[in-house]
Amino acid sequence: MSVNEIKKAIEHLSVEERLELMQWLNQSGDDDWDLQMKRDAAAGKFDKLIKESEAEYREGRTIKLERAAQIS
Repeated sequence: MSVNEIKKAIEHLSVEERLELMQWLNQSGDDDWDLQMKRDAAAGKFDKLIKESEAEYREGRTIKLERAAQIS
């Protein structure tokens, strides 16, 4: 089946079927790295980094991304 045939078939799906397809595509898009990141986040492995970055932001020790691009 070609991509164009798939696109045409999708056009005939109901709203519910399109939502189901979108959910499936989003789930299938996770590779091993994505899945590991989700497990690590759920386990709290990034909590310390999040707290540190929030503190730096509150203390004004961060710069806007567009400025960071100009610096580098």
